[in-house]
Amino acid sequence: MKYVLYLFFFLVSFTSVAQRTLQDVLQQYNTRSIPYISVEELRMLQMNDSVVILDAREKEEFDVSHLKSAKFVGFSTFSEENISEILSDKNTPIVVYCSLGIRSEKIAEKLKKEGYTNVENLYGGIFEWKNKEYPIVDKEEKKTDSIHGFSKNWSKWLHNGIIIFN
Repeated sequence: MKYVLYLFFFLVSFTSVAQRTLQDVLQQYNTRSIPYISVEELRMLQMNDSVVILDAREKEEFDVSHLKSAKFVGFSTFSEENISEILSDKNTPIVVYCSLGIRSEKIAEKLKKEGYTNVENLYGGIFEWKNKEYPIVDKEEKKTDSIHGFSKNWSKWLHNGIIIFN
């Protein structure tokens, strides 16, 4: 019986250590060089059309779904030169997002380096947006519940919607 109790406490301790929060993940991968904006705050700004939203995921992810009015800038194909076509005023409020907020921080840092002054990173990315049941659209701009999971490991942070891999 004594060994069973030790085993039980070991398993409980191990699983509680293995469980990580989104905050833990973002803290591990991000430097916080770019301030976060919550999905709730972005939703209010989006409804007022007072922000430019940039999607820093890959094209296949964007095509499955994205935030309405988001402009695709990509991650591996991101180019500072293409940004000037989208944004001429470097003081424009900008929110960059990806799946969770890791790749978007890298793109937001590049924007800051190019002189954009009002750049924020969406905390939890499109996954958190969808978890809050905010709407997303597909490449035809039609409302959808499908969302690209990016990877099996990262898709565990998505709790709402239909996960797609392609």
